[in-house]
Amino acid sequence: MTLDQLPLNTPARIAAVDWSALVAEEAQRLQALGLDEGARVTLAYRGVFAGRDPLAVEIGRMTIALRRVHARAMTVETIAETLSA
Repeated sequence: MTLDQLPLNTPARIAAVDWSALVAEEAQRLQALGLDEGARVTLAYRGVFAGRDPLAVEIGRMTIALRRVHARAMTVETIAETLSA
């Protein structure tokens, strides 16, 4: 599934990114923010208007606003959270 399809508050890992689907400058900015293969992310919010933009994505301790077109270029896999005792 792509990042824009991820259920809210579900931990996931970015499995692949279709960098060719993004403008080069936008791709560079997303990589600089840590949105790259292997990154752990959580979708925290979807916009309420027609396009459902923006999306709020948590990565580490940051929350990043993304456009749906950017999130659609990222394939994610859900991961199970383990609780430590």
